[in-house]
Amino acid sequence: MKIGVVTFPGSNCDYDTLWVGREVLKQDTTFLWHNNHDLKDCDLVVIPGGFSYGDYLRTGGIARFSPIMKEVVQFAGQGGMVLGICNGFQILMEAGLLPGAMLQNKSIRFISRFVYVKTINNQIPFTGLLEPGDVLKIPIAHYEGNYFAPPEILSELEKGNRIVFRYCDQKGNVTPESNPNGSLLNIAGICNEQGNVLGMMPHPERASEEILGSRDGLNIFRSAMQYFQRYNS
Repeated sequence: MKIGVVTFPGSNCDYDTLWVGREVLKQDTTFLWHNNHDLKDCDLVVIPGGFSYGDYLRTGGIARFSPIMKEVVQFAGQGGMVLGICNGFQILMEAGLLPGAMLQNKSIRFISRFVYVKTINNQIPFTGLLEPGDVLKIPIAHYEGNYFAPPEILSELEKGNRIVFRYCDQKGNVTPESNPNGSLLNIAGICNEQGNVLGMMPHPERASEEILGSRDGLNIFRSAMQYFQRYNS
C-alpha cells in the first residue's frame, strides 16, 4: 500500500505520520505538497494535524482551497481512503467531505494529553481490526476540537452508524466527565456515508509505538492496510 501525507504550511504532524508509514508499517510513504495536483498514485491519503496556513480565518478554512484538496475530494469521491487527523479532520469538514464544525474547547484552553476513545463502528476500512466497544488510549492536542452539528445532522450520523469513536473513560463508559472538549455526543471521530473517509481529533500516529505510551493508534493504520490488501490481492 502506498501512503501519501499531505503537507501544508503549518503542518506539524506530517513527519510523525511519515515515520509511522515508513518505519513502523514498512510501507511506501511519501509527502504530498499542498500546492500540487498530484496524489502520486497513493492508496491512502492522510491529512495530518498542525495549523495549516496558521489557522488564519478559521481552522482548515484556507486549506480547503489548496490545489491538493481538489484532488483529495475527487479521490474520496472515487472511493479512495482518506484519513484526517485533528487539523486534518477540520479540513475535511471545510472541504465538505464530512459534516459539522469544530468550536473552541469548552474550557477555552488548548488541551494536550492522552484520552480514551470507544470504538463504535468497526465496519469501515480504518477499524476492521477493532471490535465494537474496544477502548483506545490515544493523545489529543487541540484548541478547537469541540465537535458541533445541528440536531438533524447528529441524527443522521447516529442512524447511519457514522460515529466511529466517542470519548470515554478507561473502562469504556461514555460520560460527560470523559469528554475533554465538550463535543456533542462525545464525538471523537466520524466517517462519511461510504466509510472511506474518516476524520478524528485524537492522534493515532502519536500512539503507534510503545515508547510513546501507547500502540493503540496503530490499529487504525493497520486496519487500512488489511482492507487494501484484502481487496487488491
